Amino acid sequence: MKKRVITISREFGSGGHSIGKAVAETLGIGFYDQKLLEKIAEETGFAEEFIKDAEYSTAKNSLLFNLVMNRSLQGRTEPSPADTIYFAQTRIIKNLAEKENCVIVGRCSDYILRDNSGCLHVFIYSDSDNRAKRILKRYGESEKPIQKRIADKDARRKIYYSHYTDRPWGIPRNYHLCLNSGVLGEEQCVNTIMNIFNSLRN
Repeated sequence: MKKRVITISREFGSGGHSIGKAVAETLGIGFYDQKLLEKIAEETGFAEEFIKDAEYSTAKNSLLFNLVMNRSLQGRTEPSPADTIYFAQTRIIKNLAEKENCVIVGRCSDYILRDNSGCLHVFIYSDSDNRAKRILKRYGESEKPIQKRIADKDARRKIYYSHYTDRPWGIPRNYHLCLNSGVLGEEQCVNTIMNIFNSLRN
């Protein structure tokens, strides 16, 4: 039987992690967010904290970027740490999609599995006020203003995603389903994803 995968892409503070986790728990399938990070760390040998930082360090001197853009790196043949991590997560995500039904959060999983007919690609977004409330509740205050935290995090995700996929982040046509968690609430988002996932499976 073909494996079924739900990929969750999300704006910072939209609740995508919580929604994805609830979907996985209710369906009784695997959930890969932190666990995916652990697998990448195991394969690459990089520390998890380094991977978290490196996923956004998409400087223009990375091997993959320049190969895509047909640019020279003055004889360089080794991938950057960020490229190494991306190559590893691509292998791991494709392997997961072949072996088990699961929910995968972020890490360009929608793009990596774009040709997999067994996938449901979801994007979770919300208005800035609801995102701010959720972030403050989960992470607390910091020296940086909350709206600046949101803008910076989203900007880093956009850069990372476009760097490795060569397409814009958060565009509806890249997904099967886009949900406003601020309007619908997390529970309704979970129910909607599950209903569509189950209907596609049948």
